[in-house]
Amino acid sequence: MPGKNTKILATVGPASADNNTLRALVEAGADAFRLNFSHGSHDDHRAVCQRIRALEESLGRPIGVLIDLQGPKLRLGTFAEGGVTLARGDRIRFDLDPTPGDATRVSIPHPEIIAAVGPGHVLLIDDGKMRLKVVAKDEGVLYMEAQTDGRLSDRKGVNVPDVALPLSALTAKDRRDLAFGLELDIDWVALSFVQRAADLVEARELIGDRALLMAKIEKPSALQDLDAIIELADGIMVARGDLGVELPPEDVPGLQKRIVRLCRRAGKPVVVATQMLESMISAPTPTRAEASDVATAVFDGADAVMLSAETASGRYPAEALAMMSRIIASTEADPLQRQLMEAVAADPRETSTDAIGTAIRAVAATLPLSATVAFTASGATALRIAHQRPRSPILGLTPSQAVARRLCLVWGVRSRRSPDACAVEEIVSVALEHCRNEGLTVPGQAVVVTAGVPFGTPGSTNLLRLAWPAGSGA
Repeated sequence: MPGKNTKILATVGPASADNNTLRALVEAGADAFRLNFSHGSHDDHRAVCQRIRALEESLGRPIGVLIDLQGPKLRLGTFAEGGVTLARGDRIRFDLDPTPGDATRVSIPHPEIIAAVGPGHVLLIDDGKMRLKVVAKDEGVLYMEAQTDGRLSDRKGVNVPDVALPLSALTAKDRRDLAFGLELDIDWVALSFVQRAADLVEARELIGDRALLMAKIEKPSALQDLDAIIELADGIMVARGDLGVELPPEDVPGLQKRIVRLCRRAGKPVVVATQMLESMISAPTPTRAEASDVATAVFDGADAVMLSAETASGRYPAEALAMMSRIIASTEADPLQRQLMEAVAADPRETSTDAIGTAIRAVAATLPLSATVAFTASGATALRIAHQRPRSPILGLTPSQAVARRLCLVWGVRSRRSPDACAVEEIVSVALEHCRNEGLTVPGQAVVVTAGVPFGTPGSTNLLRLAWPAGSGA
């Protein structure tokens, strides 16, 4: 959607993997696509990625692709009869014996859980539908007491909210998926179930500079190391699904605001995800509460909002995307949105790039600006200018298609591929030409042009020029 600053990340699945639906999603406002490696085969993901790249070529604009690694999934074993029903106060034993379980015992094939927890700790089963407390522990055995009525059944997921488990965020499956994804020339990697900053170090060693790394905040233990995680990640995703399972639901809104605020101060892109328009999986319109939820993320200045099952498996993928675009547009048009967004002050670094960004804000307070054009080799210039949340559109011009795609998740940046310029007058001419092509020129309003001299050198942003389109009378 022309003019929106908050980006939309749409999940691809059976409901949206065909060419026509992918195109409809982009035309409705999708800026990047998420490939969820918890589902689908490598062949499925390769085919989708090829369709996205063909669509990108057809539309003449970059489209970001993010792969979301499954991470360590903790599950119960199986039951001889598929499951058992427990009442509050009933006891059951969790052990390492793979034999199918019954009403007295069942396997939990994760010795790490047994080693890490003890009496008083709570295990949540099936997204928190069942809650069991550890009442005693022996070697390789946990004695559990049901805290709620409900049913335990085969292979249901297990959440352990109270402790940090000695597990890597990268399983053997994740490593295979990551190697495959990097071969597809994707742009972002989302790391699931991050517990500590060290998890990012391990992933970074495998990724190198071939993609940007996004940490998903969905474990309470990650909150204890949040500053370090934000520092090491290229971006953050507030994954409210699992976070809402392991924490009281009433705590999640405040945590979301805290994480968004910290990311904005650090200048790191932040995505708010999960259940944003959940009812549109099966209904053509959202609830008013869901619309308000999306708007809250926009008011806070999040870089992007995400659709999950709404576009992956829902009945109305294009309608959900169009609805999210309309909510963003309406919210960004509200004067209160900028007031609330600007209540979070950016923390400028002692760099020439941030000095330029601060200068742009000062110029905008004096002159009406139609656009800010950032020539960027690595994407850092456009990212740091976006960090300031300027009022004028940001056009990020880069010779690198990979950089242009990565910027698709950054607030306010329209990224386009453009050859390197060789002289100051040339970059002004190229900037104005791109602005005209994008419909960003306004008579009588200046365009701010930023670049680094010497040209094409990452981290050298040191030039700010004001330019007026021909015939503007300025």
